[in-house]
Amino acid sequence: MTSPEPEREQSASDIVGAALGGAARRAGLDPNESGATHKMVWSAIGGWRGILESVLPSLAFVILFTIRPEPLILPLGVSVGLAAVFTIVRLVQKSPPSAAIGGLVAAAAAAALALWTGRGEDNFVPGLITNAAYGTAMLVSALIGWSLIGLAVGFLMGEGTAWRGDRRKRRAFFWLGVAWAALFFARLAVQLPLYIAGDVTALGTLKLIMGLPLFAPLIAVTWLVVRALYPRASDAEATSQS
Repeated sequence: MTSPEPEREQSASDIVGAALGGAARRAGLDPNESGATHKMVWSAIGGWRGILESVLPSLAFVILFTIRPEPLILPLGVSVGLAAVFTIVRLVQKSPPSAAIGGLVAAAAAAALALWTGRGEDNFVPGLITNAAYGTAMLVSALIGWSLIGLAVGFLMGEGTAWRGDRRKRRAFFWLGVAWAALFFARLAVQLPLYIAGDVTALGTLKLIMGLPLFAPLIAVTWLVVRALYPRASDAEATSQS
């Protein structure tokens, strides 16, 4: 008699893979598409608009808090206000608002927590929790052989979880998962002591430095590895003709 457990596991992997793969595709990271690596990375971070949406709210908070930490509502209000402006602009221009809305919700939640506790450093608590959660998910999934990177790529490439039967792919997705986990845990290791010390300026500055400047290169590495594992038909033809 066949055990129902594998079916549930397969169903769960399909759901997770579809969710992650869909998010990657919306971000412009589809291995089936052609394009230079730098263009794909630029698409993944959202171009100049994505950079501004990611950086400006936090940067405004850090600068204003450093200049004048009281009243706390001033730097928090400006940070949330900027996130709201970015969201409104996207809605007016009828461009995909998901990234801006996500940033607005995160900024508002963080600001609400900081206002409730009266501690500026609590504005960074959601980010610390996110890094811990993402890092743990990436590491655990890689260690048990169900890399989240592999699930996303498997969905995008239409092979589901068949990559688990390919030793080369499984090893590559394992190390990609470990690399992403290392990024999230590195952020946590650097930022958590600053949070405990209450050094808001250093915490905010390092959050920005360890944000896109580290995210973009790892996106590029991931893209190159995946493209090497799944060469396009045009690439294969060019190689055979050379």
